[in-house]
Amino acid sequence: MTEFTTFTEGEFYEGHFDSRAYVKNFYSRPSGHADEKDFLTFVLRCLSKLFSAGEHRGKRLIDVGSGPSIHSVLSACGHYDEIVLSDFAQNNRREIEKWLNNQEGSLDWKPVLQYVCELEGKSPSDLEATLKQRVKEVLKCDVRLENPFYPHTLEAADCVITSLCLEAACKDIQTYCRALRGVTKLLHPGGLLVIIGVLGESFYKVDEQLFSCLRLSQNDIEEALAGLGFSIQEFNILPAENRENSVSDFEAVFHLVARKPSE
Repeated sequence: MTEFTTFTEGEFYEGHFDSRAYVKNFYSRPSGHADEKDFLTFVLRCLSKLFSAGEHRGKRLIDVGSGPSIHSVLSACGHYDEIVLSDFAQNNRREIEKWLNNQEGSLDWKPVLQYVCELEGKSPSDLEATLKQRVKEVLKCDVRLENPFYPHTLEAADCVITSLCLEAACKDIQTYCRALRGVTKLLHPGGLLVIIGVLGESFYKVDEQLFSCLRLSQNDIEEALAGLGFSIQEFNILPAENRENSVSDFEAVFHLVARKPSE
């Protein structure tokens, strides 16, 4: 891979990220991209295991950096009354809104919905209806800001999920730690933080377009959360089978669950 001269931050995504190609390449089937074996299946199974029992529930869930995707909130949506989805790039927000509004030509989430429902014994049409009813807003967010939703101030959430966002948006560990602090401020004391991300990745590709990524280790993430007082309850890791694949160089995908300290 050619080294990036500058990190591909949010402004680059606005002009270069192909939302539809991204979903087609990585989310058109539950197994995900063929070169990232079991990546998506691992994520969906971890989220299902976490939320399907109904132990975690509340009024509001915020998904920070949804991209054009709804997969991160499928297992959680039945347990939170209000869901906020978000992304920096307008095209990604537009694709979510098209799907929510049943517009012609919207992205096809049926295979992923079917897979989650098979795990949880649910009806795909019922799950889709629940999610569409509970998503109240699709907002712009910028995790580089102290308040990612500025100029809006959101009501504190019982759960915040962020998936494949922070390492793609933050050019260095200092920026990452600041972004994580801003994201965690969205939570009530005692609230649940769920992070899905990649370890050791420097790039990924959507078709032939390269995007840079901040290389993170498990220790980097654990130290950042410890500095914010969070207690990590789960840190699940799936190592990559092939680091020489054509679309990314990730070492592992992870699913992390942590709890904000109660005041």
